[in-house]
Amino acid sequence: IGFLEGAIDPMRGTKASVFLPWDPTAYIVVDVPEAIFTNQGLLFLAHTHIPTIWQERNVTIENTDWRRLDNGGLANRWVLPNGVAFGATVTPGNRVVDMELVLENPTEEPITKARAQVCVMLKGAPGFNAQTSDNKVLEKPVAAVRGGPDNSQWIVTAWDNCQRVWANPPVPCFHSDPFIPDCEPGETVRVKGRLWFGEGRDLPPQPKA
Repeated sequence: IGFLEGAIDPMRGTKASVFLPWDPTAYIVVDVPEAIFTNQGLLFLAHTHIPTIWQERNVTIENTDWRRLDNGGLANRWVLPNGVAFGATVTPGNRVVDMELVLENPTEEPITKARAQVCVMLKGAPGFNAQTSDNKVLEKPVAAVRGGPDNSQWIVTAWDNCQRVWANPPVPCFHSDPFIPDCEPGETVRVKGRLWFGEGRDLPPQPKA
């Protein structure tokens, strides 16, 4: 809705629509990953805002679309100019969506201090998309928004290895952003997250796997 100057030319291949269980016409968009920061700099950004290490070298990253999986989920995999690859899976369940980020390092340099941004955007979810933080709960590792009748419906997300939770009211969006484990040459590392939905006065707990 807002902060459009901070998200120019968004790439569709990291963005997945998740429809709300209470209203099949309403949805959120999860950007997974929106960004990957490392010891080498900003390795990836799914739109144009601040320069990545590739933009500083005048190298363009082309969009890579999602693949539809047999279980109804989505998967993507991006290969960067230095051979480093990352990807995500988004797997729907009963009022829960499981997510995973994967980082592959075929280079001779370790990737350390890596953190991802995973953005949950609310424009398409009437009743949840007020441009404020007053309807948010930000208690690491959980980030949540409440809305609906009597303010009793919840959209919640959390990631393992969470490094921070925050919201950007003008968008509006909210985040649970994970650290990615250090990735030595030849290694592949993973981190998992979830989205889930609940109803009631209190923040709904994370469903059991």
